[in-house]
Amino acid sequence: MPQNSLDNDSPLPSTVPHSEQERLAQLRNQIRHHDYLYYVKDRPEISDGAYDQLFRELADLEQAYPELITPDSPTQRVGAPPLDALGKVQHERPMLSLDSLMTPDEVLAFDQRMKRELSSDHIEYTVEPKFDGLSVELVYDHGMFVRGSTRGDGNLGEEITVNLRTIRSLPLQLQTDTYPDHLAVRGEVFMRLSDFHALNRRMTELGNDTFANPRNAAAGSLRQLDSRVTAARPLMVTCYEVMASTATPSASHWGELEALAQWGLPVPTLRQQCTAIDQVIAFHRETEQQRDQLPYEIDGVVVKVDRRDWQVRLGMKSRSPRWAMAFKFPPRKEVTEVQDIAISVGRTGTLTPLALLKPVEVGGVTISRATLHNADEVARKDIRVGDTVRVERAGDVIPAIAERISIPNETRSEPFHMPTVCPICGSAVAREGAYFYCTGQAACPAQLKGAIEHFASKPALNIDGLGRKTVAQLIDHGLVKDLSDLYRLNQEQLLTLDGFAERSTTLLLEAIAHSKVVTLDRLLMGLGIRQVGQHIAKVLAKEFGSLDALMQADQERFQTIREVGPEISASLASYFQEPSNRRVIDQLLALGLSILTAPPSPDQTLLPLAGTSFVFTGGLVRRTRDEAKVLVEQLGATVSSSVSKKTTYVVAGSEPGSKLEQARKLGVRILTEQELEDFLRRPEPM
Repeated sequence: MPQNSLDNDSPLPSTVPHSEQERLAQLRNQIRHHDYLYYVKDRPEISDGAYDQLFRELADLEQAYPELITPDSPTQRVGAPPLDALGKVQHERPMLSLDSLMTPDEVLAFDQRMKRELSSDHIEYTVEPKFDGLSVELVYDHGMFVRGSTRGDGNLGEEITVNLRTIRSLPLQLQTDTYPDHLAVRGEVFMRLSDFHALNRRMTELGNDTFANPRNAAAGSLRQLDSRVTAARPLMVTCYEVMASTATPSASHWGELEALAQWGLPVPTLRQQCTAIDQVIAFHRETEQQRDQLPYEIDGVVVKVDRRDWQVRLGMKSRSPRWAMAFKFPPRKEVTEVQDIAISVGRTGTLTPLALLKPVEVGGVTISRATLHNADEVARKDIRVGDTVRVERAGDVIPAIAERISIPNETRSEPFHMPTVCPICGSAVAREGAYFYCTGQAACPAQLKGAIEHFASKPALNIDGLGRKTVAQLIDHGLVKDLSDLYRLNQEQLLTLDGFAERSTTLLLEAIAHSKVVTLDRLLMGLGIRQVGQHIAKVLAKEFGSLDALMQADQERFQTIREVGPEISASLASYFQEPSNRRVIDQLLALGLSILTAPPSPDQTLLPLAGTSFVFTGGLVRRTRDEAKVLVEQLGATVSSSVSKKTTYVVAGSEPGSKLEQARKLGVRILTEQELEDFLRRPEPM
């Protein structure tokens, strides 16, 4: 076990007796050792009374010599004074989600795809539980825990370092002397079921609202502004992925988990190396059988290709790795009554039947409505108003009706039929396969509102301040009739809306103006073309390079692209052949929308910012940091996460971190957000 930082740093004040220094370091190491055995290994060596005695002795020593208190001391887990707000943190590597599979056949197909792409008949996998908690990034420098953050949007999370420090199973100092100088780890914070029930009992006794489930309890506890509240909550953490490290990478994921355990980090104990996919399926089956006996909530198992070089070779999609997936458990089910069937109209015009239910609790969550998916599904299950049904949380998240329960001698209502006209705008309803669509398009308020919300969303044009309520007002007041009308709005019009004053009006108009400069993939995402998400939008932008080239392509041309199948090809061709869609695009361009596209030449030296390096720190107001990074990369610059002598510019937003001070020490040119915006308009090195 490593020595306390007191032994490794500069000498302690000479006024402290040497014997007291040694005893203090000894106590800290002993308490860390017993914390590890109790919270991580679940096999304590001493009684609670003996542990309390050690802790009291340490607290007394630190009270006598407060100058010796260090951030990694076990006494410093009690919490800190409340924060005004949670800061933002850029993750060292994107924290992706996982594709979910539900059946053994889907898992077998995954295995066949891995074998095909890797040209190998033998693939080993590591399988481990899929904890139902809150994903976090944990960062250690020289063995000391220095920063922690939530997953957030996968790239930018909320800093919760002070709250994470209160979790007993999280080591503030790594064990052994073999840990890397720098380590970033992904983990899951969760709450054991027994602790969750005890917490809810305590909340009830205090007259407070209770938590719906352990996941909500963990998430709510971890995002507290007052870490003393977090310290009073019984949270746990488990670690399962190295995000960044200065150590030599392990050859396998299994070896990576073993290294994490060796360094004193808690890792899943219920895990297995599988030499064949049949063993993966067996592990899933056995774990599901144990599910209700486990002390914590899991909703499936995570399956990962074990070899790290194969993981790199398989690569990533926009939101998930290709080399891993979640093999989910069948959802838990409960019984209730269908009180009505309503129709929801989505942003693409799809009509979805929804069952309005007598409220029922499923897995700790109260459900009052559930999707019926489409007309064929309603007919197949024969769901009618008044029926008794079994409800499930599909993937333990989205409520759905699993089946109708037959009641002896029941009198049932008439079978359900999809409407012939849109319940929102009265336009005719058309059918395409199993789905029904409103033909009203922009004439349908439901579609127009959804289309504008989607256009303004973060993955698309990212127009801050253009939320659901504002969009509804713009449409209800007749100010916006299609996407291009957003760029015709003025201050006088916005001031007529509820909640808008001069400041909020100015901010929204500025956000709309800044959205006029956009990359091609984000514009494609924002247009809301059916079946075109972030990943396909990026594929199309890379393939065609410009909007004109893309709009001139036909269905056959789209199908020549590897990741674009017949359905997506048909959707793209149909979208760009529709005159009203082309008219909106022409109007957007006429109103000043500028599309940043990749240059046709692969010679990066021709770009204006070629050879420059950017580092970003702090928050930006006019655009997200990710968007700013894309813009400078499009102009030939590289973006780094750390400042060095080779850094050309450091962009400092609000509440910058230590990178700003490092830039000043190294004499690196610092840009304000306004200087960055000016720079992007005339991107010549300054």
